[in-house]
Amino acid sequence: MELLADHRKLAVMGFAEVAARLPYFFRLFSRVRSEMVSRGTDLVIPIDYPGFNLRLARAAHAASIPVLYYIAPQVWAWHRSRMRQMAEHTARVAVVLPFEEPLFREAGARATYVGHPLLDAAAPVLSREALCRQVNLRTDRPILAVFPGSRAQEVVRHMEVFVETARRVRARRPEIQPVIAVSDAVPAHLYEGLPFPRTTESRSLLHHARAALVKSGTTTLEAALAGTPMVIAYKTSPLTYQLARRLVRVDHIGLVNLVMGERLVPEFVQGDATPAKLTDALEPLVDPKSAERQAMVAGLTRVREILAAGGDGAPNAAGRVVELADELLSGAA
Repeated sequence: MELLADHRKLAVMGFAEVAARLPYFFRLFSRVRSEMVSRGTDLVIPIDYPGFNLRLARAAHAASIPVLYYIAPQVWAWHRSRMRQMAEHTARVAVVLPFEEPLFREAGARATYVGHPLLDAAAPVLSREALCRQVNLRTDRPILAVFPGSRAQEVVRHMEVFVETARRVRARRPEIQPVIAVSDAVPAHLYEGLPFPRTTESRSLLHHARAALVKSGTTTLEAALAGTPMVIAYKTSPLTYQLARRLVRVDHIGLVNLVMGERLVPEFVQGDATPAKLTDALEPLVDPKSAERQAMVAGLTRVREILAAGGDGAPNAAGRVVELADELLSGAA
């Protein structure tokens, strides 16, 4: 593999936030398009990242290069007309959420549900004992996992609210041990001065936590597959939020709730994401005997069953994508 850009420079979300980086993205797109043609590319596999990759798919199609779009962007949530554009510019679309396949097929795309790649993830690397030793926790007390985000802008917007929420949960239940998940894609100085221990072992943390406070995104599915009850929160810039309210056409922001088709997990967005509201929602989830926790655990089991229903029911999303790529490269598709 030859990398043309540092992935950390691509980690930008939102409308206002992306606008500030447009010159960089235009330069990168020009370079990638040029390299794609000059190298005699046989297949383009864009992975999610719609703002950039939808344009790349169109450019590849114009150059008669087949496109296999893997992890289709969630255009069904905010710009359904782009589903038809994807159908025009792609040879195949590999989707990772079960309800996406009929939506994309209805738009004319050759879509295949390949299963979710999180189902292929290995078991947590660390045992509970090893994780507790790493972050200096007691093994006999429950853990509250705190996931403010994997992008710098998410950490900046969420950290204060998430930390204060963890403080309040611990004040109500002193046995709770909050631990903050950190990302190596986020500048280290953004984690300085925090009152709780930190770890990069995010999968292990989710697996061993009693409950979790997570930002909206893939982490919600990771928590679901770990069977860990959670509360979802998300804050963005005021401009991005106002634009999103006008564009987004779904009832939930959490992927776990979209997969379920109902509000299984509480969601708190923008002004509603306050420490008081988040604490009230989290407290029953750290109680092993509460009806709220038991109901959510049962629902998360159902989420895993739904995600595992693709293909032959066994994990192997990457393998199924390879088969699609092989068909396109051999001219059989």
